[in-house]
Amino acid sequence: MDTFIQQIINGLVLGSMYALVALGYTMVYGIIGLINFAHGEVLMVGALTSWTIIGWMQEAMPGTPGWLILLIALIIACVVAATLNFVIEKVAYRPLRDSPRLAPLITAIGMSLFLQTLAMIIWKPNYKPYPTLLPRTPFEIGGAVITPTQVLILGMTVVSLAVLMWLVNYTKLGRAMRATAENPRVAALMGVKPDVVISATFVIGAVLAAIAGVMWAANYGTVQHTMGFLPGLKAFTAAVFGGIGNLGGAVLGGILLGLIESLGAGYIGALTGGVLGSHYSDIFAFIVLIFVLTLRPSGLLGERVADRA
Repeated sequence: MDTFIQQIINGLVLGSMYALVALGYTMVYGIIGLINFAHGEVLMVGALTSWTIIGWMQEAMPGTPGWLILLIALIIACVVAATLNFVIEKVAYRPLRDSPRLAPLITAIGMSLFLQTLAMIIWKPNYKPYPTLLPRTPFEIGGAVITPTQVLILGMTVVSLAVLMWLVNYTKLGRAMRATAENPRVAALMGVKPDVVISATFVIGAVLAAIAGVMWAANYGTVQHTMGFLPGLKAFTAAVFGGIGNLGGAVLGGILLGLIESLGAGYIGALTGGVLGSHYSDIFAFIVLIFVLTLRPSGLLGERVADRA
């Protein structure tokens, strides 16, 4: 039972980070039908930016509380990531908005490789240790342990998702997002500015990705220029798993994906004597995804147009 609770905690933490990134994918797809494969690199830029800011602050202001350094680094990382995604949308995607779908898809893949290479030049290709800024003493829950960093990840995810749902469902911008998702031309006739809404969607998605990137780095203790590829791919899988274009589906898909990976690595790894352990945890998620898409191609919750944002 202790092992089960521990794997559930690990799965919820991992799934929370997947959910934050998956929301960026599903919001953009819900409005313009684009899979932004550079989204994982936005996560990477956010994490590396926070690593740089933390290093500067520790040198310039020794003695500053760790939580304050992490908060400032997180805010700056969100600003940098939002600016980057805004520029990507304006320069790379907007000119191709009326092109065949293959053109923006190839552009997104090219942008992903470009950002990885640019980050490698700026931050160098070596792995960098991410400072531990929060207390290391874990909390015990029914025989399992959870660190303060993991508690922060769960808390940040809940707050971020609550704010996003409020923004989409109860604000003027949220109504404009839903209108643009349903029919951008009719929305424009009603006074909505689709270009502004789409840019805002990219910015919001980037902020969520930056939060996930900083939390990912703080949890695993390392950053590198390729760190965004696999979380980005998993988050895209989570969005498809739950129902691409559906906000609730992105959250559900992310949480389930994290739980599947964690439980698969823990229990199937133990049953196979470590042959299918944590090093092969990725296969469990994709096997389940294949089964789900075979039985229900639209994902677990499907695509609900009214909820698209």
